[in-house]
Amino acid sequence: MTTNLSNSAGLSQRTNVYAERQMLEHAAPVMVLEKTGPLIKPMPKNKGATIKFRRPIPFEAATTPLQEGVTPTGSPFRYEDVSATLDQYGQVSIITDVIEDTHEDPVLNDLTVQLGENIGRTKELLNYAVLRGGTNVVYANGSSRSDVNTPISLAKQRLVTRTLKAQKAMKITQVLDASPNYATRAVEAAYIAVGHTDLEADIRNLPNFTPVSEYGNRRTVSDYEIGTCEDVRYILSPDLEPFADAGGTAGSMVSTGGTNADVYPVLYFGKEAWGMVPLRGQGSVEPTIIPVNQKTKDDPLGQRGYAGWKMWHVGVILNQLWMVRLEVAATDL
Repeated sequence: MTTNLSNSAGLSQRTNVYAERQMLEHAAPVMVLEKTGPLIKPMPKNKGATIKFRRPIPFEAATTPLQEGVTPTGSPFRYEDVSATLDQYGQVSIITDVIEDTHEDPVLNDLTVQLGENIGRTKELLNYAVLRGGTNVVYANGSSRSDVNTPISLAKQRLVTRTLKAQKAMKITQVLDASPNYATRAVEAAYIAVGHTDLEADIRNLPNFTPVSEYGNRRTVSDYEIGTCEDVRYILSPDLEPFADAGGTAGSMVSTGGTNADVYPVLYFGKEAWGMVPLRGQGSVEPTIIPVNQKTKDDPLGQRGYAGWKMWHVGVILNQLWMVRLEVAATDL
């Protein structure tokens, strides 16, 4: 990890390492998109702002019979590269000596926690902006977003999974662990779908839906997982906002403006449909902590302190056919 000494004078490196770990621990729980089996690529050091996601190109089926004593023609093993450009993001917050001296709460500790959650939500929304723009789309009804005014159905879910299977999208069997490190853990093979929490009632009403409470010894993918319907696991988050008033006549559906239905993207993923730089491991986020009472020529009385973070990020769709966006409405309860 690179420590910014000009912004950390008087602080031990241990303080920054602790702040980084605490931020990562509180960022991870609010991110659900990273549980959808993306191709993970840690940010390379000193290699510029362009990153390449590399994956093997599968062999074609070998359908030609071998001939006795004849060695078959060798097939080259190839990779496919997808390049993306990293951008830098950050946030800073001010603490004053009055707040620190008069509040009974552990202000800096609480601020570090909130900054960690802010990191997670920032990364989540950046990924969501990319992923909900995918080109492989199915509508709950009609032929465009402006027609949508019905909830999710089992028939549409089956259409989505049939589409994924036809494109040989593999089910997800490994997900990032909840720790701040790069560790992964095995899960039962399934496609993973993510959407907004407004959809929970409609998803639970799907035929064949099994809630998490009935999983028994089966492991969940995320704390936000609500259950499984056939071979799809559903994870919901309040951060995955709908397209407000973008659908057809609302009727009994949720509507921001009261006339047209809000349209909710439900994103279904096969393995490595997209790639990202993960928020994992030392150096993935750089914290900055300048304590109150640190006197400088710009703050001679030491009245202000600062806490903040910065990170590099990119998320990119690697295979449009291995993910599907199902656009639905949500029943107004």
